[in-house]
Amino acid sequence: MTAPLRLGTRGSTLALAQSSQVAEAVTAATGRPVELVEVVTAGDRSNAPVHRLGVGVFVSALRDALTARTIDFAVHSYKDLPTATAAGLHIAAVPPRQDPRDALVARAGRTLAELPPGATVGTGALRRVAQLHALGLQLEVTPIRGNIDTRLMRVLGPEADLDAVVLARAGLARIGRTDVITETLDPMLMLPAPAQGALAVECRIDDQDLVELLAVLDHAPSRAAVTAERALLATLEAGCSAPVAAYAILAEGEPVGSAAEGDVVHEIYLRGAVISPDGTRDLRLSRTGTPADAAEIGKALAAELLDLGADSILGHEGHTGPGTQQFGSTG
Repeated sequence: MTAPLRLGTRGSTLALAQSSQVAEAVTAATGRPVELVEVVTAGDRSNAPVHRLGVGVFVSALRDALTARTIDFAVHSYKDLPTATAAGLHIAAVPPRQDPRDALVARAGRTLAELPPGATVGTGALRRVAQLHALGLQLEVTPIRGNIDTRLMRVLGPEADLDAVVLARAGLARIGRTDVITETLDPMLMLPAPAQGALAVECRIDDQDLVELLAVLDHAPSRAAVTAERALLATLEAGCSAPVAAYAILAEGEPVGSAAEGDVVHEIYLRGAVISPDGTRDLRLSRTGTPADAAEIGKALAAELLDLGADSILGHEGHTGPGTQQFGSTG
């Protein structure tokens, strides 16, 4: 029998769920058995805010295991990956993306607009903190860490101490907990993190057979969208926990030639934002183009944001001083 492919994964409920889904998809598409290999990362071992731990804290151990050949491939939450490419490694597939929007889980079934002034809202992402402040709802935003279940208990558990939490809808969907969502947040209110809701299936670039095998999972529209979003992030030289948001969607454009003989052209519509942590500066722009130009669209939109002063916002991000709170991003 063919030896099982070894899929490296973090041990959290969400990581195991999404890795299991990828493993099942690989077996269904190729017939190859897959076994999960749990890898503990620095982010799993620390209780410090992710923002303070640094970029790639949840992926470096998985990549080390790939390089050491103790696993054959890995599944990452794409938004956690550093924008710089890893030597010797290759993103072989971006499976169909889950809904990238953020979700509110609040007591008494409340929506964001129904939360009273002074309500406590927990989140692990500086991007969400900035946008919550920018809404001017006078909410008390609290930094939180922990897996999805831990965060939900802060609102729904017997010792709940928060009025609401904001999480990625995709994570809740992957573990079957969309029932707790009280509002899926409109991107006009809360723009997602670059590549939120997407997975990255990574293997060694010299394992050409596996590169080709995993490619059957690749979803071209999802790859194009996250390529645009991450090109924006990389051009801004901002890490995955910076107050940067981006959301690309693919839509049908105008036909080429006459309506009768032309082919429908798909367009990417990319929105990007850089928001100061206190919400007082909120830069938002959009740009369109074709999927083939996804990376260039992201770079161009980032350049426009920089022209508007995004660098002055990001230049202060990451420096702690008196009264400054640090936030991270894992869900």
